Amino acid sequence: MLLANTTFAYTRQDTLRGSNGEGRRWWDVKHYNLTVYLDPENKSLTGFNIIRFDVVDKPIDVMQIDLQDTLVVDSVYVYDFDTVKNSSYKTEVVVSYKKATVVKDGKVWWVHYGFSKWTPGASKEVKIYYHGKPRVARTPPWDGGVIWGVDSMGSPWYSVACQGLGASSWWPCKDYQADEPDEGMLISVSPKAGKMTVISNGTPQLDVFKSRINVWEVKNPINTYNATFYGGAYVGWTDTLMGEKGKLDLSFYVLRQNEAKAKKQFEVTKQMLHCFEYWMGPYPFYEDGYKLVESPFLGMEHQSAVAYGNQYKMGYLGQDRSGTGVGSLFDFIIVHESGHEWFGNNITAADVADNWLHEGFTTYTEALFAECAFGKEKAFAYTRGEWKNIRNDVPVIGAYGVQDDGSSDKYDKGAAVVHMIRVMMNDDEKFRQLLRGLNKDFYHKIVTSKQVEDYIIKFTGLDLKAFFDQYLRSTQIPKLEWYIKKKELFYRFTNTIPGFSLSLPVYTNKKSETLRVTSEWQSISWRKGGYNISVSPDFLIKE
Repeated sequence: MLLANTTFAYTRQDTLRGSNGEGRRWWDVKHYNLTVYLDPENKSLTGFNIIRFDVVDKPIDVMQIDLQDTLVVDSVYVYDFDTVKNSSYKTEVVVSYKKATVVKDGKVWWVHYGFSKWTPGASKEVKIYYHGKPRVARTPPWDGGVIWGVDSMGSPWYSVACQGLGASSWWPCKDYQADEPDEGMLISVSPKAGKMTVISNGTPQLDVFKSRINVWEVKNPINTYNATFYGGAYVGWTDTLMGEKGKLDLSFYVLRQNEAKAKKQFEVTKQMLHCFEYWMGPYPFYEDGYKLVESPFLGMEHQSAVAYGNQYKMGYLGQDRSGTGVGSLFDFIIVHESGHEWFGNNITAADVADNWLHEGFTTYTEALFAECAFGKEKAFAYTRGEWKNIRNDVPVIGAYGVQDDGSSDKYDKGAAVVHMIRVMMNDDEKFRQLLRGLNKDFYHKIVTSKQVEDYIIKFTGLDLKAFFDQYLRSTQIPKLEWYIKKKELFYRFTNTIPGFSLSLPVYTNKKSETLRVTSEWQSISWRKGGYNISVSPDFLIKE
């Protein structure tokens, strides 16, 4: 049967965070303009965020703004505009602004203004002033927050990693994965005292090494949890890659003392990006460029500013997660976190419950890179090796509307789902076109798992509905039972949901056959096959 993720007692705050509730659904974010002043000595910050939004539904009188417990909203101003046409362009002029009433409700701040007088189609702004001490990350990036630290030379080094915890752990926003700023973001993050190079998403608007004020522009939509900053004693260099859409600007920022080994470790970047463009289509953010930034934590898929903290080691902090030896041949963090630019940053799940779309596909990009670099045999061995990490604790897909991102199996079990689809397709070029088609047709889109599942079913022509339910919505792993009697092979699956079946290749040293295995006993003549069989290792099943 299908299992619901019912082991947690969800609260009202979980619903406010994870659902498109009444204080959210009537407005759509178009642009964020965030300014933050950091005070590392006191582990605090002050700032403001200007949110440009469109009214898309009949509004109610309140707006939900997310800002977590340790931070305080000081004031909120609501701006009305008039559009003045001048020749071939238009200019928006502020007609009036007014201070709104704000009420704290846990991690939510309710802005009361009388929004209900507005009509759908209007474009408005709110400006939110805030301050406080953001949550300090204990074990980033898993237990997120702000990292206030020092590097090996004793210089200040700080950053933020907040996937899961949420962007509202350090700035006020609509902290909801289904609503990205369609027109991008302007980010200004600067230390209150002392000179420090600060790196952020997108492209710099000033010289980052000479300006005390650090302003970065993101031209593309961006997940709120991907907005970030890195402050430290950085040096940097640039390069370009001639990709599928033309020239892609590459930038690299590392601590001064690590420059030599970083230049060697990061040499793989061009090879990796060419590989990913071959398999998945053009890099999704040419306008914002691609950056690798050394971070005081392991890594994160910060859009156009990928966090790198793998200590310049191969594998995952020097370890091979697959146990095959292949994982020790490349830098896991560079490859995995960069793969997210396609799955997670380009294609984004509307609800975190469907985040296997981010992590499962991205985990499979590790195998795609391994295939480009070391060949298909090693790539297949690598991805199968990662399956040993699958726990089957709860379903991959979590509960909807309550900020539940399901099991950590969304990484390796999610990748197994992608790999099995590839094997069932038995056509690598068509599989490549599937990945490219997903990134083209869902370019900069917010999607559900069902949308992607339906797309794959239509593209491949395979009957995969029960397959997706089996591996994503239950914890059951199919178990193959078989025996040979009187030169006839009998076979079936147990531990499956109703309707599940799989086209499974089986072999002996004399014969191979692809069997459509269901939960019912079936048989096939096996006169030349011998009395032992082996099953394709490219399917996540038990024998």
